[in-house]
Amino acid sequence: MKPIAQLIATAATFAFATSVIAAPAPAANEAPDVLVKRISADVIETVKSDKDIQAGNRNKIMELVNSKILPYVDAEKMTAQAAGRFWRQATPEQQKRLSEEFRTLLVYTYSGALSQIKNETIEFKPMRNDAADTEVEVRSQVNVTRGEPITLNYRLAKGPQGWKIYDINVLGAWLVETYKGTFAAEINKSGIDGLINKLAERNKQLASKPLKAPK
Repeated sequence: MKPIAQLIATAATFAFATSVIAAPAPAANEAPDVLVKRISADVIETVKSDKDIQAGNRNKIMELVNSKILPYVDAEKMTAQAAGRFWRQATPEQQKRLSEEFRTLLVYTYSGALSQIKNETIEFKPMRNDAADTEVEVRSQVNVTRGEPITLNYRLAKGPQGWKIYDINVLGAWLVETYKGTFAAEINKSGIDGLINKLAERNKQLASKPLKAPK
């Protein structure tokens, strides 16, 4: 995936830490496209104005992720869909651990890309949904200084706390679908605990690596 695609994916959605933060009250009545537009604009503006984040300051990036992104992500739904039929076979404790490790993996995978934000803009497409819909897709594209625009679409589901993002499409590939095959292969090989341990091991490796500042 291109660096800019990674960065926008993070900026808009997948900053997943191991703690849960309640979404602010206004989000409950906020339309899904309005929510995504607000998150995107807020995160990008923060990154552009913070030299520490641009330099790869991990603490600053994680602070941004926890305060501005995580409240609007349904990590459990995302993990359940990535695990597919195996999710129903997992115990509540396994489901909890798998969700934690998966969203942590996504934090480490994408957080370094935040420092790459420069002069990109996001253009949103008209919404196609009915008022009664509880799941929608918000479509957009990232306009970059050089090269073709990058497709960036979101899937959101409506719950008691309002709309939350549970999947993202960058350059034509849905994130959940990308992980489905990997999850299934590892579970078939070593069970659900094996997948959890694999993710935990990967997270430890990523945690020990410093974020690289842009050249």
